[in-house]
Amino acid sequence: MRAVPPRKLPRHLIWLEAFVAAVEAGSLEGAAEHLGVARSVVSEHLRALEQSLGDGEPLLERGPGRKLQLTPRGRRLYAGTQTPLHQLNLKRLRDLTSTEPSLRLGLNHTLSNMLLGDIARDAAQASIKLEIGFGGPFELVREAQTRQRDLVVGFTPLPPHRGVEAESLLSLPFVVLAGPDSALNHPPRSGKAVHVSELEGEPFVDWLQDDPYGGANSARFTNHEVTVREVARVESFLHLFDVLRAFRQACAITPDLRPVHPFPPDLHVWPLQEEHSQVVEVVALWPSGALSAEARLVLKGLKQRLTQRRKSE
Repeated sequence: MRAVPPRKLPRHLIWLEAFVAAVEAGSLEGAAEHLGVARSVVSEHLRALEQSLGDGEPLLERGPGRKLQLTPRGRRLYAGTQTPLHQLNLKRLRDLTSTEPSLRLGLNHTLSNMLLGDIARDAAQASIKLEIGFGGPFELVREAQTRQRDLVVGFTPLPPHRGVEAESLLSLPFVVLAGPDSALNHPPRSGKAVHVSELEGEPFVDWLQDDPYGGANSARFTNHEVTVREVARVESFLHLFDVLRAFRQACAITPDLRPVHPFPPDLHVWPLQEEHSQVVEVVALWPSGALSAEARLVLKGLKQRLTQRRKSE
């Protein structure tokens, strides 16, 4: 069998390897011994890395006893080396060592539609450079775990999230949301709660069956021996509103998003009455021990707005 040749790293990762070895060994000599190269090679790699990141500003300096220690720029870069190698392109290394404040933000698709405008305004006012991505719970948690995102905002339930800190921002009970011509509004209910049993035979828009909300609805109907007439399945609130307008007599069971963003005024909404009430939480997540000043600022503004909206409901 032919031997597999060793993988050749891009030049900037070879330079980065020398930097990490020097930090962890505390000296160029120790780094050279660890890497199996001459001291001069380590020194050349460090100079090349410093030059490639901008103006050649040093990443390391001599401390007491001639031991190498990190400069402020070097500390930012070293913290970023915990990220998987394939994500550390040269642009990312420059971002890590830049003094320009930045925030890599991950959002649930629905929340991006409802929260991003205010978050972006907070970032703009503080001159924070934003890098924004969207995803489902598994993707967002993984990106926080691997430090691809500085801050993530999504819904529960969450997959296992070891290595990530989380804070609940808001608890949302479930409601019944219905199309303009729903029979549930005849006669008008005036905010009266809808019991699960009242949905018997109603045209119903459900969530995809592998979605946690879809599974919760199946359990509700089974427990109450209710059969609905399913007319559609959706994956996101971004689809639900239009589908309820199209199936004008249909209804759905959804988290009550009104403290985050108003429901469309042409749709009806009532509290859901059930014996064991359930909630969905809006949560913020970030890598353990790594809530940056920029993430803290954006999170503070988000929490204040959500609290104000909850009080106004």
